Amino acid sequence: MRCFTVLGPSQTGKSTLVAKLASLEGTPKKTSSPYNLNLLEFQFIGETWCALDTPGANEALAVAQDALLASDVCVLCVSPSPDDAVLAAPYLRVIEASGTPCVLFVNRMDEPRGRLRDVIAALQAYSNHPLVLRQVPIREGDKVVGSCDLISERAWRYREGQPSALIELPQNTVEREHEARTEMLEQLSEFDDWLLEELIEDREPASDALFTIASRILKENRVIPVMFGAASHANGAMRLMKALRHEAPPVAVLQARLASGLEDEKLSAVSFHAFHRANVGKMVLIRSLVEGLKQGAALGGAGLGPIQENGNGKAAGEAGSVFAAVKSDHVPVPSLLTSGRAIEPPDWAMPPTPMLERILVPSSERDEAKLSATLAKLTETDRGLKVTQEEGTGALLICAQGPVHLRELRKMLSEVFRVEVAERAPNPVYRETISKPSNVHYRHRKQTGGAGQFADVHLSVRPNDRGQGFAFRETVKGGTVPRNYIPSVEAGAREAMEKGPLGFQVIDIDVTLTDGQYHSVDSSDFAFRAAAKMGVRQALSEASAVLMQPVIRVEIHIPSVFSGGMVTLVSSLKGQVLGFDRDENAKGWDIFRALVPGGALEELARSLRAATQGIGYYSKTFDHFEELYGKEADAIINAHGSGAHSG
Repeated sequence: MRCFTVLGPSQTGKSTLVAKLASLEGTPKKTSSPYNLNLLEFQFIGETWCALDTPGANEALAVAQDALLASDVCVLCVSPSPDDAVLAAPYLRVIEASGTPCVLFVNRMDEPRGRLRDVIAALQAYSNHPLVLRQVPIREGDKVVGSCDLISERAWRYREGQPSALIELPQNTVEREHEARTEMLEQLSEFDDWLLEELIEDREPASDALFTIASRILKENRVIPVMFGAASHANGAMRLMKALRHEAPPVAVLQARLASGLEDEKLSAVSFHAFHRANVGKMVLIRSLVEGLKQGAALGGAGLGPIQENGNGKAAGEAGSVFAAVKSDHVPVPSLLTSGRAIEPPDWAMPPTPMLERILVPSSERDEAKLSATLAKLTETDRGLKVTQEEGTGALLICAQGPVHLRELRKMLSEVFRVEVAERAPNPVYRETISKPSNVHYRHRKQTGGAGQFADVHLSVRPNDRGQGFAFRETVKGGTVPRNYIPSVEAGAREAMEKGPLGFQVIDIDVTLTDGQYHSVDSSDFAFRAAAKMGVRQALSEASAVLMQPVIRVEIHIPSVFSGGMVTLVSSLKGQVLGFDRDENAKGWDIFRALVPGGALEELARSLRAATQGIGYYSKTFDHFEELYGKEADAIINAHGSGAHSG
């Protein structure tokens, strides 16, 4: 079986193209996952094919990345408008990072929205591979009515509902065809010495030789050939499918590409997608890279579970087969699989950092008991999803790629696992510190019959340097506080840090025990811990508490055309611009660095999506806490701190 992925932005007719390709010689077998990945198995000229139709939303980019792990070749489906070229930038980025050979298909050419050469020029800004035009359109006015293949120089006229008709190349297209063919030959000659010599000697290379060269160059992933059509009318579908048949590399090339860097281990398969079905359990989609993978075969360190048969009814034992395995929970997804172990996928398959954080609130006690285990299952099948716990409350905090991803997650929880949840924004993370020193004398004394409690401490509480955290020292002389009680004093002081007068955790405080008293009978570890805790609390209330907000360092990844708007965007969020650089790993992309308040991260994600047509994303790391004053600080204290609990 041969396998290819079709990927690209939404609204480019991608799924329509896949359906037409798979229906050229009969009716395909279609399988869909809850993550909107569709598998179509079909026959074409005596061979079995599997097309992976990936979702077009930017938030589902991880699904497309994983599909490339199993693909001999991919088809990037794009818009015929040059202005939409930037929407393909994230896909070109992952295609190039993966090393997957690619054919670019400009779809919806029945819509007069721009010149093909302008589309290619705009897309070239995001591709390190040369984009090589393999066809030119035949037009009547603004309407594309056919195409001419630049290698065979044969012209075809589209016919609705019928195969295209072979025609003579119209005179008004001859000049453009010669110009485009010359350019194509020059581009191909950069990767073939024989062709270069033919062109230098002004000899016309034979079509058969050119097809062989084009096939080799695609297998070697040197160029990205460009074709076009209108999938809704099946225009260009046959030519594209024939190109895939003749030029896509065999599964052995994929095996070698994935095994690059592995030592003396033969890859048997690659897992690339998984999902849960009600009453079935976890289903793992696997592509075999060797012959003989059947139920019970050693894979990933254990026996492979039952295998679902593929579309032609044959057992999935041939190299290249794509199949679903059940009761194979030992197989992580995605992963590279040998018979003895599962190996982490390459770094390029890592999904973008999730930018939307939400607390999921179960609708019932029954759902509350199920939610944690259910989310654990979902993180096994969705690498774009992260699940942690909210600081302070311990509530389940999920990090999703964006609102579409979150909506799909809630739908899956409801329909597959029968768990209903509401959502809310997480509580923001704030801290407090003090702005001046305070000295306090605190005596803890309690007599309730029997042994009492007595501890007396003199404490000096001062602001510490930013980022230094909590520090404890003692300067006690003369044994006024016995040495064995001093650790209890420190423990009590630390407890007082858990919640300060503003209602938040206290940071960057220096506490010094300077003096004290004890009682030979009534003093204890508990008494000194209580005295220190209450003493430090009193000192904090007298030391001018200050609200501290988190400041986050972000790296914003955006196509360069959007960089000009980032300074204004960051400034509007009260952030600090640090600068930007070209992204060395992605042509046409910049990495924009900034510091932004932690409370502005959600607005940053929302504004970034709006400013970059959903393409831009950021990664984040905590940088430091800084003081916050005035009305903004008062509002936060009233909403989330001591003010929220005083009424």
